[in-house]
Amino acid sequence: MGSPAAVRRPAARRVVLGEGADLDGFRRAVRALVAEGVAPEDVSWNAGGQGGLFGEAPEAPGQAPPLSLPRQLAGRITEVVPHRDPERYGLLYRAIWRVLRGERDLLEIASDPLVHRLDLLARSVRRDIHKMHAYLRFRKVVGGPPDGPEVFAAWFEPDHFILEQAAPFFAERFRSMLWSIVTPVGSALWDGEELRFGPPGCRSDVPGEDGFEAGWTGYYESIFNPARTNPKLMRSHMAKKYWHNLPEAAAIPNLVRSAGGRTAGMIGKEASVPAKRVPERALAAMLDQAPGSLEELNALIRSAGPLVPGATQAVVGEGPANASVVFVGEQPGDEEDLQGRPFVGPAGRLLERAMGEAGIERRDVYLTNAVKHFKFEQRGKRRIHSKPTAGEVSHYRWWLMRELELVEPKLVVALGGTAVLALTGKQVPITRARGPAVLLDGFQGFITVHPSYLLRLPDQDAKAAAYAQFVGDLEQVRQLGEAGRSAGPKG
Repeated sequence: MGSPAAVRRPAARRVVLGEGADLDGFRRAVRALVAEGVAPEDVSWNAGGQGGLFGEAPEAPGQAPPLSLPRQLAGRITEVVPHRDPERYGLLYRAIWRVLRGERDLLEIASDPLVHRLDLLARSVRRDIHKMHAYLRFRKVVGGPPDGPEVFAAWFEPDHFILEQAAPFFAERFRSMLWSIVTPVGSALWDGEELRFGPPGCRSDVPGEDGFEAGWTGYYESIFNPARTNPKLMRSHMAKKYWHNLPEAAAIPNLVRSAGGRTAGMIGKEASVPAKRVPERALAAMLDQAPGSLEELNALIRSAGPLVPGATQAVVGEGPANASVVFVGEQPGDEEDLQGRPFVGPAGRLLERAMGEAGIERRDVYLTNAVKHFKFEQRGKRRIHSKPTAGEVSHYRWWLMRELELVEPKLVVALGGTAVLALTGKQVPITRARGPAVLLDGFQGFITVHPSYLLRLPDQDAKAAAYAQFVGDLEQVRQLGEAGRSAGPKG
C-alpha cells in the first residue's frame, strides 16, 4: 500500500485593505474570516491595496454577523490599527482568534509575547497622538475674503496614521476657528460645525510663518529660564523632526548658548520675591542645573518654604525610587503635614485599603502630591483643607515633573481633579477622563477619583458603589503597571 496522502492546508486567503488606518475594512474582513473559520496562519494581510476587501473574492456587505469581543480587546484594536507596522492586522487577528476560542482574558497576560507586541504598538500610537497635540502650530492663511472669517492651517508629519484620532482634540479646543491640518497621509478640515477628512498634502500648502509668531517668539524668550536649561532633556522630550514646525525653536540655540551668563546675572541680583517665601539657599539651588536625584530634589523642596504660609513642613514623595507606578494626589492634609509623610490621613488609609483589595502593596508604589505643602483655613483649633488654585498648582508643577523624571514610572495615576490639572495642564471632569490617559511629557497615565471624594459621599449605597468602582480602577492600574514592567525600560 502507498503512504497516506498528506493533509493539505487550504490556500492562504489574501486580504487587501485600504491605505492608512482601515479600521472599517479590518472589521468587515475579520467578521467574514471568523464566519468561514479561517485560521490566522491561513490569512495573508495586505495594507495599502486597491479594489475589493478580499484580493480574490470580495466580501458581500452585511453577510457576516458582528463579533462580541471584550471591551479591552476592542479598544486595543482601535489603538493598534493606526500603526504603520505592516504586521499589525495579522497580530490583531491572531489575538481575536485566540479570544474567540476561549482565551477571553488574553490581554491581561502581560507576559504573553503577542500581548506584549500589541501593547508596544498601542503605546507608540498614543505617544504619536500626544506629540501631535503638543507640537502642532496653526498659522494664519492670507488672501481670504476681506469680510470673511480668518482661516488657519497647520502642517504636521506624524509617525503613524493618527490624523482621524488626533483631529477631534483640535475641533474641541479651537471650535470657533476655521482651520485645516495638512499631513503627508491625509488632511483634516474644520468649518466651525463639521470635521471632515481629505487627501494628503505637502509642506508648501501651509503658510511658512505669520505675524503672530514674532510676538510669540518674543514671549517665549522672555519666560525662558536659563537656570533650568538642560539640552539633553529637551532633546529627549522633543525629537528634532518637530523643530522646524515650531516658531520658538529658532530662538532656542541662542538661548542655550547664553544660559550660563544669564544665570550668573540672576544670581548676582537680589531676589525679587520676599526672602521669607524663598530663602537664599533655595534660590541658589533653584538656579543650579536640575537636581540629579530624589534626595537633591527633596532637599530643594524642603528648603524653598510653602507658597502659601502656614504649613508645618514640605511633604515630599515616598516609595521606591524606581517604582513602576506613581500615585499623585492633590496636596498634604492635616495629618500629612504633621507627620511629614504623604497619604497617612483618612483618605490615605482608604487608598491603602483599596490598593490592598486590588492587589497593590503600598511599599511597591511611589506616593506623592501635586502640591507639596498643606493649604488650609484656621477655624478655631481646626485646620480645614483649602483647595489649591491653578496658579499654586502651576508653581509646584516643575518639582512634580522632575520627580517623575527621576522615578521613571511606567504608569502615573492621577487621583482627582487637582492632580489631573497638574499632570495635563487642563481642568478636565474626572467622569469624562477616567481611565488610561497620556500626560505631560509623554508619561502614560491613569485618571481616577481622589479617595477623599469617597469619604465625602453621604449616601452609603452610593459610597459602596463608588468604592467598588475605585477598586476596579486600581485593578486596572495594577495590570497596566505589571505590563509596564514586562515591557522593560522606557524608551
